[in-house]
Amino acid sequence: MLGKKLLLMKILFSTCILCQAALVCALDGDEILQKIDRNMQPESYEMYRKLINIEPDGTKKEFVMYTVKKGQDKMVALFLAPASEKGRSTLRLGDNMWFYIPNVGKPLRITSLQSVVGGVFNNSDILRLDYSVEYSVQQITDSGESYQLELKAKSSSVAYDRLQMKVDKELLLPTTIECYAVSGLLIKTLHYSKTKDFGDGISRPSVLETDSPLNKGYKSVMVFAKVQKKELADEVFSLNYMSKVDELR
Repeated sequence: MLGKKLLLMKILFSTCILCQAALVCALDGDEILQKIDRNMQPESYEMYRKLINIEPDGTKKEFVMYTVKKGQDKMVALFLAPASEKGRSTLRLGDNMWFYIPNVGKPLRITSLQSVVGGVFNNSDILRLDYSVEYSVQQITDSGESYQLELKAKSSSVAYDRLQMKVDKELLLPTTIECYAVSGLLIKTLHYSKTKDFGDGISRPSVLETDSPLNKGYKSVMVFAKVQKKELADEVFSLNYMSKVDELR
């Protein structure tokens, strides 16, 4: 009789575990990812940020950028410093990207895996769209104080085939993201930290650091100084406007 009771308890325990797993899935991973996106930034906004590339010997190269984004697939970034880069801009429309250099005839096409600043950040990192635009949630694991989200790219044009995202459960903000290639190779790890209140209901990490096993000893850091809502016209996100982005400031 005791054996039957123990067996019943094991079955009930196993059922409970399955129910918990089902509950996590019922949270709707894609909905959680969309909430994370909105917590990270408004749908349309402007921001200032500094990018710092750090080499193994400690040498640093810094860039200051002004960036605007509208909706789910439009983004422009303008270089403010150093002087050698001032006036250059990048444009992203969906999967398409361009790089504008003053005094050059027309904007140049660039790819997501290239980098206009060098270092560990690529163009996809610099001109990042909402995660929910490029990825769908394949699995959610509730780890107590955090969620572990396994994300899969919606198309082959995305820079990373798969992401492992650790999310602060209370704030619904990412803390660590591992980026993988189709082969399963770890390309880089992103580390978000120093959550800051930017005002107007925007509270998000102000620092993003990345390192890569493919670039040992190198590190790149992105520091956000300002993120705020801004209404933008569609014409801002066009090839013809790339030389005039500074007018938005």
